[in-house]
Amino acid sequence: MTNGIFITATGTDVGKTYVSGLILKKLRNLGVNAGYYKPALSGAVYSDGKLIPGDCDFVLKQAGIGEPPENFVSYVFEQAVSPHLASVINNVPIELSKIVNDFNSIKSRFEFVLVEGAGGIVCPFNLGEKRVMLTDVIKALGLDIIIVASASLGTINSTVLTVEYARALGINVRGIILNNYDESDLMQKDNLIQIKNLTEVDVIATVKSGQQDIDMSIDIFKEV
Repeated sequence: MTNGIFITATGTDVGKTYVSGLILKKLRNLGVNAGYYKPALSGAVYSDGKLIPGDCDFVLKQAGIGEPPENFVSYVFEQAVSPHLASVINNVPIELSKIVNDFNSIKSRFEFVLVEGAGGIVCPFNLGEKRVMLTDVIKALGLDIIIVASASLGTINSTVLTVEYARALGINVRGIILNNYDESDLMQKDNLIQIKNLTEVDVIATVKSGQQDIDMSIDIFKEV
């Protein structure tokens, strides 16, 4: 297998955390020593006086990894805003070197690491002197991406734009996953067909609302 994959999305609240949990759960159920990492998380909540990275906590619990979620994320912010703005508010600059070091540390413990981004693919982490975009993180970690997209109206536009933006920056797209997919909806069935037609990227899985397992081949994670 490759040493990891990066999960990004066509935008915020598309469901990449939910899908990440399903993928990691499947890998571990199949006997893969798979771990998880999230470079930056905004919108964490306090519980018992402690800031909890909720997305990370959700994925770890889905996958049955019984470790504190803060061990798997580099930057945690309370404000539910873009990571670059949250870092300014908290006066904690996001540094690419820390992200790479933390990823390598987690990679040393697992056969495979699923990395989850923040927001969509055009997500700023640091817009100061040392500019860091989400795509800089992807390239620094040396990972291909899987794009999580909505199955609903408008997804053709956002998905094609995301694929083309990634390609323009030399990032390889391994596949696309459609979330909240309704196979009885003619439009959504056509969205799947046209996304593959227009991007020439396979839709490797569809996920129904509330689905607890993902039907996909893990061959997508093998070395190419």
